[in-house]
Formats: sequence, C-alpha cells, structure tokens
Amino acid sequence: VQLVESGGGMVQPGGSLRLSCAASGFTFSNYAMMWVRQAPGKGPEWVSRITTGRTSDYADSVKGRFTISRDNARNTLNLQMDNLKPEDTALYYCARTTNAWVIVFRGQGTQVTVSS
Repeated sequence: VQLVESGGGMVQPGGSLRLSCAASGFTFSNYAMMWVRQAPGKGPEWVSRITTGRTSDYADSVKGRFTISRDNARNTLNLQMDNLKPEDTALYYCARTTNAWVIVFRGQGTQVTVSS
C-alpha cells in the first residue's frame, strides 16, 4: 500500500492550491479516503473525507473553501483549496480509512504554507 501526496507549496492568503494523492497497492475504489492536516505543535485535524460513493464531508474550518474529489480511474484523491488562510498552514496527508473513518494507512504528507 502506498499513498503519495503532491501539490503543496507556499501561497499568499486568498490563493489556491490543489493537492493530489496517488494511491497504489490496493483497490482504490473500494475504500473511503480522507485528508488530514497537522500544524506545528498541534494534533491532527481531519479536513475532508469522501466515501466510495463520492459522498463528501468537510470540517467547519474549511467548508465552502475546500473541495475533495476522487478519480477512481486514475487512483487519485484530490483536494482543491481556495481562499487559503494563514491558519490553513500545515502538513497535509491523505489516508485510507475504514467505513467508520478509522485511519488504517496514511501518506507522508505535503507541506502547505499560507503567508504574505
């Protein structure tokens, strides 16, 4: 099982980034997936999640600004992040979960920094 994130970087407040997570080693379409972030000195915070049926959910802190999607043909999980704020600065990683949203495997993450 492998999850490899990409797309992070530094952006000014109000800017956008699109994160991707390339999955391999398992049947991607069979699993619920999640994006989680962890800021320095803080615990992990789930950001968004998506079921096998493409039902999505968002943390209140990102609702209306972030959009999760999955491309089962390409085994890819995406996170479109718009109107970024400094408080969005964190290491973002994707995770494979159970249907009860328990993380069973995660990637190494990609850093997102929002700063002027």
